[in-house]
Amino acid sequence: MLRAPGLLAALLGLGLGLILTVTPRGAGAADCGGLGPAERLAFAPAARARWLAPRVRAPGPLDTLYGTVRRFLSVVQLNPFPAELIKALLNEPSSVKVDEVVRYEAGYLVCAVITGLYLLVVPTAGLCFCGCRCRRRCGGRVKMEHKTMACERGSLMALLLLTTLVMLIGVVSAFVTNQRVHEQMGPSAEAVPETLLSLRGLVSDVPQELQAVAQQFSLPQEQVLEELDGVGRSIGNMIHTQLKSTVYGVLASVLSLGQALQVSVNHLRALNATSVELQEGQQTLAPAVQGHREHLLALLQEPSCQGCAEALNRAHALELGADFSQVPSVADVLHRLKGVPEANFSSMVQEENSTFNSLPLLAALQTADVVRELKKVVAQQPRELRTLADAFPGWEGASRWSQALEEVEQSSRPYLKDVQRYERYRWIVGCVLCSVVLLVVVCNLLGLNLGIWGLSAREDPSHSEAKGEAGARFLMVSVGFSFLFAAPLILFVFATFLVGGNMQTLVCRSWESGELYEFADTPGNMPSSMNLSQLLGLKKNLSILLAYQQCKQGAALWTVLQLNDSYDLEKHLDISQYTAKLQEELQKLNVDVKNLDLLSPAARRDLKALQNSGLESIHYPAFLVEIQKPVVNTSVEKLAQELEGLSQTQGNAVLGQQLQKEAQGLRNLHQEKLLPQQSLVAKLNLSVQALASSAPHLQPETSGVLDRVAYLKGELPTWATRILRNESECFLTREMGYFYQYVTWVREEVTQRIATCQPLSGALDNGRVILCDMVADPWNAFWFCLGWCTFFLIPSIIFAVKTSKYFRPIRKRLRDMAAGRCKGLPASPTDLAWTRALLSLLPPEPRRASRPGLSPNSNYLTPSCYSLCTPFLLMTPSFILRNTLTFW
Repeated sequence: MLRAPGLLAALLGLGLGLILTVTPRGAGAADCGGLGPAERLAFAPAARARWLAPRVRAPGPLDTLYGTVRRFLSVVQLNPFPAELIKALLNEPSSVKVDEVVRYEAGYLVCAVITGLYLLVVPTAGLCFCGCRCRRRCGGRVKMEHKTMACERGSLMALLLLTTLVMLIGVVSAFVTNQRVHEQMGPSAEAVPETLLSLRGLVSDVPQELQAVAQQFSLPQEQVLEELDGVGRSIGNMIHTQLKSTVYGVLASVLSLGQALQVSVNHLRALNATSVELQEGQQTLAPAVQGHREHLLALLQEPSCQGCAEALNRAHALELGADFSQVPSVADVLHRLKGVPEANFSSMVQEENSTFNSLPLLAALQTADVVRELKKVVAQQPRELRTLADAFPGWEGASRWSQALEEVEQSSRPYLKDVQRYERYRWIVGCVLCSVVLLVVVCNLLGLNLGIWGLSAREDPSHSEAKGEAGARFLMVSVGFSFLFAAPLILFVFATFLVGGNMQTLVCRSWESGELYEFADTPGNMPSSMNLSQLLGLKKNLSILLAYQQCKQGAALWTVLQLNDSYDLEKHLDISQYTAKLQEELQKLNVDVKNLDLLSPAARRDLKALQNSGLESIHYPAFLVEIQKPVVNTSVEKLAQELEGLSQTQGNAVLGQQLQKEAQGLRNLHQEKLLPQQSLVAKLNLSVQALASSAPHLQPETSGVLDRVAYLKGELPTWATRILRNESECFLTREMGYFYQYVTWVREEVTQRIATCQPLSGALDNGRVILCDMVADPWNAFWFCLGWCTFFLIPSIIFAVKTSKYFRPIRKRLRDMAAGRCKGLPASPTDLAWTRALLSLLPPEPRRASRPGLSPNSNYLTPSCYSLCTPFLLMTPSFILRNTLTFW
């Protein structure tokens, strides 16, 4: 079989590169990439669901308002935490002095005085204003129009608008914070039983949960036992994987060398046969070429031959070029390679591959007994782990703790329902009062809009004063609502302020700073019934602040309760003796690979023959020298074509026929003898090129392959043993990973979920967040916003009353309008009928004996009716209808 020289060189280069790798990957160093890390085991949570999700108030646009209210309360309450007062209140309530409470609540007392003044002044002013309005002495018409009226009016409208906008912002914030308190109160109340239930199981459920944790040791055991079923095959696969690059490389190089041997032998035989054929063909070609040359020279040298000079030159060159009798003989090399290749390299390599690929099954069979013993060791449970739950200290305080929390939980439920019910009442009252303030704001805005509309239309002589009058009336409505609801507003604000302010300054501020914990830790401050150390039956006093800090950091329960001398978790999680037994059994694993043979005896003889053949010593340049020479020095075809052309141009017909005949003879020579010779030269060239490029490398490559096969045959058992030991350690590491997962899970489950006091710190943190951040802050923001609306009612009343005077009809404006109407403004028949009817009911004027009448023209009113006709006309149906439509 013939192969291209480039392909042969690539195959040999690949084989050479593969056999240069002596040591397989992972044979000398630990590499556990094949087995991989231990899989994640899914342990069932043993701790009961008593964990509380941390509550955090999300940042929002109200945070600035909350901060402002807190700063305001810090100004109201400047006194520090009243430790002595609270101590007396908890231990001896009867000994609490009123002056101490008043002194501590001095800031709130000042606010109470301000509330009292507001409650006295504003309703009194409202009653006075109501009396004045009944006597038409407040909020009436402006007497006369003057130059500074526009400036005064604009200033009052701007101040009223600014005050209204401030109230609008306040009432919107009050609505939002009122709703926020209502939304947070329900979940906050429901969180109390949830927290108490979580704390109940903090101590009492620990032994049962530890027992559940110890029982889950079966999970890693089952996983290890399952993986032990395939450990032999797994180790065999790993040996196969780590050795296959080396073994496959050597087998590939053997196969490549065998193919190169076959190709080289084929080319060598082709080279020898082609050389013989070329020499035989040259012996018959030489006389024919010589005869044609002599005959052509004789014809072309005749004097009558016209234009034959160039053809004559070609005829002189018509002689043999290459002499293949000069090439070296390869008979000796062929003799040494007689019968080669004897072996079928492809079948041999395939058989060796199959033997090598069966290594995993062989390893599984050889390790079966050891795996059986390993399973017995794994099925045992460590002695230390069996005492995990039994050794946990129990004390009588656990039952008291649980019972006390249960009583608190049961007794708190009715109060929590009352809190939610009263909160609903508070929310309804807050919504009503906020709606009142919003109604005042709406009346102010409507009054301003209608008043400004009426002012802008006064220049029209036909304009009525209905819009301005309506605007003034809306302002008066807002004033009336302000006076009417000022007292309930200020009372509601002060009540919520007193509750929310003390909650913030007395509880939240000291809770956040830690003063509450310090107060509880100080001996004598708390009554004996509230002493946590006595409640739990501890031998040492428990610091609540220190316990809170330790719980916050995730400390274990026995550490916080100072039980370290009676329980050591790490001692019960020590499984070193257990793993030592597994390691001892794994050392007994063994896999034998001595039956793996990489080269058959026949293949070895073939490679030895190739190594000693001397194929590389053939003088290939001598072949190439002759191959590069042409078979004939001139082109026979071109010479034949030229002779045909000359035969057509000759004047001598006989000469032309002879030239034609000679051209035909040359063509026959080219077809019959020259072309076969040239194809043999091409065939010889292919064989020579292939052998010349491959022969110099075959001998060293053959020596390298034989040496590598011999070396690998001796080293494979050592490498396999080394890989086996490495994989055994990796397997042990992987299996120990399951047990370490269990140990890590137990440590985390016990210290962070089962026997942890973190729910206590979480409950305290959640309680502070719920009480202070989610309830107190929006509560205080609500009364703060409603309070500023309440106090801004005073400037709103003042500006509304003063502004309404400028929206009412001005006397001079009324006189001009009425005079213009009475002097010529047409009146409808309905207006005239109503006017006559009303005038007929009036008594005569004091100064006249007759009633004012109508002008002779019945469609116009006379000027004498001015003082009486205007009010009557304002009451006519057409006027009311027209102005009502205009208003809307």
